[in-house]
Amino acid sequence: QVQLVESGGGLVQAGGSLRLSCAASGIIFNIYTMGWYRQNPGKQRELVAAITSGGSTNYADSVKGRFTISRDNIKNIVYLQMNSLKPEDTAVYYCNPDPPRLYRGGNTYWGQGTQVTVSS
Repeated sequence: QVQLVESGGGLVQAGGSLRLSCAASGIIFNIYTMGWYRQNPGKQRELVAAITSGGSTNYADSVKGRFTISRDNIKNIVYLQMNSLKPEDTAVYYCNPDPPRLYRGGNTYWGQGTQVTVSS
């Protein structure tokens, strides 16, 4: 079945770095444009970075120049390298195709996400 497992989050000071990973299974990974999204309580989930199957990338203005998305189509993993982190980057981070199109039990499927907390 479809599964996305995000990892690599944690607590870091402003200016620090983290590398997130998302392992995908149950999907034909290399046909999807994959994205990293983030969400804070009470706010909409936002797309911060995306990468096509061929490696073309796109970033939200708020993270451009600081975050780098990459993927391994053999291992079915998508990464997000986050540098120069700011307190406003604090959120739960998720991966999913861009746009989200995975389903489980009739509902749009999201993994458990990974918490990133940036202290000032």
